[in-house]
Amino acid sequence: MVAATVLSGVLGSLAASNAEQGNGDSGRAEKIVEGAGFPEQPAGEMVLIQNRSGADRAAATTQLTKALSGLSDVTGVQDPIQSPDNRSTLITFQVKGDPETAKDRVGPALDAVAKAQTEHPELFIAQGGDASGDKLIGDELDEGLARLSMLSIPVTLGILLVAFGAVVAALLPVGLAVTAVIAAIGLMAAFSRLAPTVDATSHVMLLVGLAVGVDYCLFYIRRERDERRNGADPERALMIAAQTSGRSIWVSGLTVIVAMAGMFLTHDTTFVSFGLGTILVVTTAVLGSLTVLPALLSALGDRVDAIKIPGLYRRRSDGRFWGGLLKVVLARPLISVLVAVAALGALAAPALDLRTKAEGIDDLPHDAPIVQAYKAIGEAFPSKTTPARVVVQSGTVKSDEFQQALTTFRAQAKASGQLVEPIDVEINPAGTVAVVSVGLQGKGDDSAAMAALDTLRGRIVPATFGALPGATALVSGETASNADFNEQLDESLPWVFGFVLGLAFLLLLVSFRSVVIAITGVVLNLLSVAAAYGMLVYVFQYGHFEKQLDFVSSGGITNWMPLFLFVILFGLSMDYHVFVLSRIREGYDRGLDTRAAVREGIGRTAGVITSAAVVMVAVFSLFATLPLNSTKQLGVGLAAAVLLDATIVRAVLLPAVMAMLGRANWWLPSWLRWLPEIAHDVEPAVEPVQAGRPLTPVG
Repeated sequence: MVAATVLSGVLGSLAASNAEQGNGDSGRAEKIVEGAGFPEQPAGEMVLIQNRSGADRAAATTQLTKALSGLSDVTGVQDPIQSPDNRSTLITFQVKGDPETAKDRVGPALDAVAKAQTEHPELFIAQGGDASGDKLIGDELDEGLARLSMLSIPVTLGILLVAFGAVVAALLPVGLAVTAVIAAIGLMAAFSRLAPTVDATSHVMLLVGLAVGVDYCLFYIRRERDERRNGADPERALMIAAQTSGRSIWVSGLTVIVAMAGMFLTHDTTFVSFGLGTILVVTTAVLGSLTVLPALLSALGDRVDAIKIPGLYRRRSDGRFWGGLLKVVLARPLISVLVAVAALGALAAPALDLRTKAEGIDDLPHDAPIVQAYKAIGEAFPSKTTPARVVVQSGTVKSDEFQQALTTFRAQAKASGQLVEPIDVEINPAGTVAVVSVGLQGKGDDSAAMAALDTLRGRIVPATFGALPGATALVSGETASNADFNEQLDESLPWVFGFVLGLAFLLLLVSFRSVVIAITGVVLNLLSVAAAYGMLVYVFQYGHFEKQLDFVSSGGITNWMPLFLFVILFGLSMDYHVFVLSRIREGYDRGLDTRAAVREGIGRTAGVITSAAVVMVAVFSLFATLPLNSTKQLGVGLAAAVLLDATIVRAVLLPAVMAMLGRANWWLPSWLRWLPEIAHDVEPAVEPVQAGRPLTPVG
C-alpha cells in the first residue's frame, strides 16, 4: 500500500479529457477541436431577464448590464439579445481567469443578479453557466460524495461491531477494505497510462472495494472462528479457513474481475476507467485477504475476539430465523420455488417497459435556481444552452469556398425549420478548423431535437461543408454526444452481456465441475438483476416515492445505468453464490446427500451473508442521498438487488432448486471429465501420538 501510494505521488494520474470521453463522430469532432490550438476560453455565463407579468424589461436590462460591466472578475459583457417572442432578454459575459477555478470568482456576478431580482420582483431574473453551475451544483455534488466517503466507513464499522460483537474482529474487515482501496488508487496512477481516469472512478472504487473487502474478511474470519469453536487448534483452524474460505475468495474475486472486465468491451472511456479501477481494487482486496489477513489472524490468535461488546458477542453466528426459514423451504421446495419466482417476476415486470434517456438538466434538483434558469434559457434561446457544433477541418477555412458553404448552410438551416439561429462561427489561429454553432429545436434529447440532429447530420452538413474538397465535417454538441453514446452502448451491450455470462458460466463450471450448478448460478444472478431493473423503472421512471427520495421523475432511466448495474451486480452477487456453493459442496464431498449438504451449507453461512448484505445495503443506500437522479438510481438499484439476492435468491430460491434437483446438481457430461478436480473439503488432521495421550482427530 505504501509503495503504491508513493508511486501515485511520483507519477500522478492521467485524467481523461472531454474529447477522450467522447464517442462516434462527436468524439472525433472534439478531438479535432482539442488539437486545433483554440485559445482557452474563459467560463461563459448567461443572465435571463424574462417578462412574466407584462412588466418592462428595459430598466432591469440596463441596470444589470452596467452592474456586470463594473465587476473586476467579469469580462466580455455582450449587448443584450431578444428572444423571438420578445418576452425574454439574454445577457452573456465571461468570468476572467482559468475556467477550472472560475467558480471561485463568480460570486459577485451572482450577487448582482440576485440584487436585480430583488429590485424587480415583477420579472424573472436568473443566471446560469459553467462557473455558476460548478459553484451551485458541482460543489453540492462534491460535498455529497465526500460525505458519502466519510460516512461509509463508520457505517460499515458499526454494522460489523453488531455482527461480531468484538472490536478487533470488526476493525479487521474495515482496515483491509480501506487499505485495498488506497493501494488500488495508488496503482491507478500507473495504469492510467493505459486508460486515463475519469473523476468518478475513485468513488466507484471505494464503493466496490468496501463491499468486496468486507465480504472477503467476513468469510475468512467467520470460518476461522467457527473452526476454533469446533475444537481445532489455532494453526489448524487457520489452515481450514485458507483451504475453504480462501479458495472461495479467489474464485469469487476472479469472477468479479471477469464481470468488471466486461466494461472494456464498451470502448467508452468512462466505462473503461470504471472497469480498470474496480479490477485493481478487487485484485488488491483478494491479495490482502489471502496474505495479510491470515498473517494477522495468526498473530492475533484468539485475541481477534478482544474487546467484546456486552450483549452483542455470541459464540455462534447461526440465526434461528434463517434456520426456521430453511426448514420450511426444504420441506416444500416446489412451492418455495414458485413463490420466490413469482415474487421476483412481479418485481422484474416493470423492466419490460424500461426506457433510457441521456443524463441532463432534468436529473438535477428541480428546485435549484440554476436549474430553473437553465430550463428558462433553453426554452427562450435554445441555441445558447445545448447548441450543435459543426466542426469543419480543411486546408483552410478562410477561403471563399468555405464562406460560400457557410452562406448555403445558413440558408438551409433557416429553411429546414428545425435549426435555430443565431449561428456563430469560431476559427482557430491556424485557420484550419472552424466550429459552427447552431441551435436545435426541442429539448436536449427529445424527439424534436433528435429529428433536428438527423436533418443536420444527414442532409445539411453533407450538402454544405461536407462538399468542400478534402474537408472533414462532423457534428458534436450535447445532443450529438448523447446520440453517439447511445448508439455505441447499444452495439456493445450484447457483447458485454455475452462476455460476462459466458465467462461466469465457465468459471463456475471449472470450479464446481457441474454444468447444472453453472447454469443455476447464471440464471439466479440474472433474476436478481432483472428485479433490480424492475424496481428502478417502478421508482424512477414511473415516479413513485418522489417525496421520500427527493427527486422528480424524468420519465426514464439514465442511459448508462442498466449496463453498469448489470456488471456490478453480477460481480457482487457471485461473492455470495460462490461462498454458499463452496460450503454446500464441502458437505457433499464429505458424504452428505444434497439436501443435507444444502441444509448445512446455507445454515452455516446465513449469518455471515446477512452481515455482508447489511453492510452493502447500508453503504449503497447512502448514494440515494446525493442530489443527482443518476446517483439515486445507482444507490436504490444496488441496495435493492443485494437485499433481494441475500434473501429471496440465496435463502429461498437456491436451496429450493438444489433440493429439487438432488444429485442432478452435480451432473457433468463424460466429455468434460477432463476438468481439474478441485477439493471442496478438508481432510481431517491427526495430531502426532504423544506418550500417554490417545490419537485424537482434530476439527
